[in-house]
Amino acid sequence: MNIRIGQGIDVHAFTEGRPLILGGICVPHDKGLLGHSDADVLIHAICDALLGAANMRDIGFHFPDTSEEFAGIDSTILLERTVALLAEKGWKPGNIDATICAERPKLKDYIPSMQERLAPLMGLTTNDVSIKATTTEKLGFTGRQEGIAAFAVVLIERI
Repeated sequence: MNIRIGQGIDVHAFTEGRPLILGGICVPHDKGLLGHSDADVLIHAICDALLGAANMRDIGFHFPDTSEEFAGIDSTILLERTVALLAEKGWKPGNIDATICAERPKLKDYIPSMQERLAPLMGLTTNDVSIKATTTEKLGFTGRQEGIAAFAVVLIERI
């Protein structure tokens, strides 16, 4: 088989005193996300989707939150390492389709910067990295503005 698809999901709660990092960029907001790394839910969902497509388990298996090596790490580094792990198995990203679920902050103005930040890390063009933002119409934990969720679907191709 020369192509595979994978899907990933990640969620993190809001917390005081941290910057909000999404898609490898800092998004102005009064709260950041709680996590062992920089808690970039978008990158984490993309990593899980890539790893899943290659049948390589998940982000927690490769970059455990019990390891001091990954404490506070910039998730773009995790994405680069994930792409390298795929390459070792003969795979490369083909395209990404991702959705961020958040009531606030509004993200539409930041999406092009996220695409520009993420695409080169995966050897893609911005045209290959679709990022969308939506709300949950005030329903659930994202609707109550307790955190953010992200979903990603990826296509990987044989090198």
